[in-house]
Amino acid sequence: MATGRTHRPATRSRGIPEATVARLPLYLRALTALSERSVPTVSSEELAAAAGVNSAKLRKDFSYLGSYGTRGVGYDVEYLVYQISRELGLTQDWPVVIVGIGNLGAALAGYGGFASRGFRVAALIDADPAMTGKPVAGIPVQHSDDLEKIISEDGVSIGVIATPAGVAQQVCDRLVAAGVTSILNFAPTVLSVPDGVDVRKVDLSIELQILAFHEQRKAGEEAEAEAEAAAGAGVVATSATGVGAAATPGRKGTDRKGPDGDVPAVMPA
Repeated sequence: MATGRTHRPATRSRGIPEATVARLPLYLRALTALSERSVPTVSSEELAAAAGVNSAKLRKDFSYLGSYGTRGVGYDVEYLVYQISRELGLTQDWPVVIVGIGNLGAALAGYGGFASRGFRVAALIDADPAMTGKPVAGIPVQHSDDLEKIISEDGVSIGVIATPAGVAQQVCDRLVAAGVTSILNFAPTVLSVPDGVDVRKVDLSIELQILAFHEQRKAGEEAEAEAEAAAGAGVVATSATGVGAAATPGRKGTDRKGPDGDVPAVMPA
């Protein structure tokens, strides 16, 4: 099986937009679920709903792959799985190193989804000497002093950084210098990399803060709706008692004046 250091995906050279590339894994996940249920074909509407996009956008995305489906039949599930997997570079083996084996790094090491999606955890690396040799998810942790040697021997081109923020840039620099050209960063900091190196950042705290914003907005909208409802109920109650309301049959209006031309303090019965 080919490794990541000798083969690169062709998405850029074929001019596939980054937004489309970002949606391909969503389509692949939905298609894989269909394949596991032995579903042979799927319509653009069904697949779009499963992936959480609209069908027009899905058809546009698939046009970049040269896949247009068959009218009245839909898309061949297995063929689309192959097409998207090939486009994403998942028909080959991608060795990955995880640097920083704390709670998060250990959890990533034990994630079973890597192997099933074409990624092999080649090494776990940590700077703590006490961690060296300790098995995590069945893989012995190696010391960070051997980082460059490990990358070279295993042909690693993808690195995962799960270290504290303070050392993440240093780790990034070492990964890049050793030949790593793609980095998945879980450290809560922005990394600086040279041209030709791709970085994807995953910040759970930022995602939670965004959700908090939406929760706050929804709470504000609910409070505003309740206030409007209460104000509306007050208007109805006022109208029923005649206070502040226009004249109605059988009752003097508020614009009627008393004998001396002034509005009476007490409305006549």
